[in-house]
Amino acid sequence: FETLNGRHDRAVKHCIIAAKLGHDDALESLKLSYAYGKGLISKEDFAAALRGHQAAVNATKSPAREAAEAFYQRQEKRQS
Repeated sequence: FETLNGRHDRAVKHCIIAAKLGHDDALESLKLSYAYGKGLISKEDFAAALRGHQAAVNATKSPAREAAEAFYQRQEKRQS
């Protein structure tokens, strides 16, 4: 909503926070802002958000979660 109010700098800050928490859509928005936003986000800020996003994604990985995902994928294949 910040973008709709013309506060693009604030919108970018919110996206950086969300990306560092692992939100994929926020990272995609930052990627577009970096590529086409004419200075809305610096290279350093984008790199930091990217590293934070990857760290958040890695933090959610565990052997139990991967086993559960594999189980659900097998179940979906059986039902197809």
